[in-house]
Amino acid sequence: MESYQLINEKNLDQFHKMLTAKKRNGFVIIEHNEKLPYAVLSKEKKEINHPFHLFLTVLTMGLWSIVWLYFVVSFSKKKDILVALDEDGNVFEEKCLSK
Repeated sequence: MESYQLINEKNLDQFHKMLTAKKRNGFVIIEHNEKLPYAVLSKEKKEINHPFHLFLTVLTMGLWSIVWLYFVVSFSKKKDILVALDEDGNVFEEKCLSK
């Protein structure tokens, strides 16, 4: 059975642009394969200064707690994503399960 590769230079360029954008956004490549092409990227969780956010919450009479909660939900988890090209040559991104 013969396999047809529908990946062209334009699609690879889009793939590399997406990887560059993700790296600029704080992600680090932990696995990369040019033959298939795919890459697994990871972004470590950020530490949140809870005493500072408590101070701002008290100072704003509880209003800052909404922002604080957003930071806790968004930044307190490690993020792993997969960036790849599918069979049609389209770039896609998927979340990976992480511990």
